[in-house]
Amino acid sequence: MAALALPGTAVAGPGAAAAVGEFAPVDRPGPTLSVPKGKLDAALSCSANVSRGHQTVLFVPGTTVNPSSYDWNWFRALDQLGRPHCTVTLPFDTTGDIQTAAEYVVSAIRTIHARTDRRVQVMGHSQGGVIPRFALRFWPDLRTEVDDYIAFGATNHGTVIAGPLCTAGCAPSIWQQAIGSNFVRAMNSDQETFAGISYTQIYTHLDQIVQPNLDDAGSTSVHGPGDITNVATQDVCPANAADHIAVGTHDPVAYALAIDALDHPGPANPSRIPQSVCTEVLMPGVEPATFATNLSGIWKQIMTALLTDPRVEAEPPLAPYTKAES
Repeated sequence: MAALALPGTAVAGPGAAAAVGEFAPVDRPGPTLSVPKGKLDAALSCSANVSRGHQTVLFVPGTTVNPSSYDWNWFRALDQLGRPHCTVTLPFDTTGDIQTAAEYVVSAIRTIHARTDRRVQVMGHSQGGVIPRFALRFWPDLRTEVDDYIAFGATNHGTVIAGPLCTAGCAPSIWQQAIGSNFVRAMNSDQETFAGISYTQIYTHLDQIVQPNLDDAGSTSVHGPGDITNVATQDVCPANAADHIAVGTHDPVAYALAIDALDHPGPANPSRIPQSVCTEVLMPGVEPATFATNLSGIWKQIMTALLTDPRVEAEPPLAPYTKAES
């Protein structure tokens, strides 16, 4: 089982660090995609206003959910702003092998970039904030096709919660999101970030799923080249009460930070966020009359997927292309 870290400590547990030369060089060309092109194309869905010359936001769903988790919040908000957006449906409600899910994201970024002739702005919640990082690590051609990389409560360095969940077996992607997992080690090997990409990593101190996340030494924060903002919602509004689900679906502070990143060159700048945001209850796009029903629907998706999607007894093996010698 993966080594666990105590909340508030650094996330690199014993054995978590990659040995020098263990994983593929960061600039080695990525492998040919193994998922059939027809499946990759069918998984991508875009708003009608995606067109050449306009920057598009690609949304990646988190563990146990599908793109409908963005229907009642972010898609509505961007439609109101006239911003084009796409999303990708991943196998087994994003509970399968993340390495396979990454191929869908690789294809989606390439397709959107080719269609718009603009760099893509990528957003993801929880595991949806991790899959693009794995893709950027092992498919280096994507680094010139991605502009902003915005994540909400991403398990960038794993979570202490995954170990206990997997005691009796669990979904492949949950194994892979444990602190010290082989997947986490590979994704973070050699360098976590890449120059030319703006990273905005948004988290909450009250995250009950992705732990530890008490400061920028926690799981969600990234470090390295590029322009990076690691920010907790409580850094902007100390009394903010967002939990793991809220930070990626309806929290107004997380929304304000993400929109700031989309609207400006570079990552989000917390100093640009007005304090009036702290008095708001829901992000734009969320309909108060249906909010409770929509939120309960997310939890129903989570519980259904946890109970019905395939379980395995151990973390999936790393793909050969991740290794120094493939």
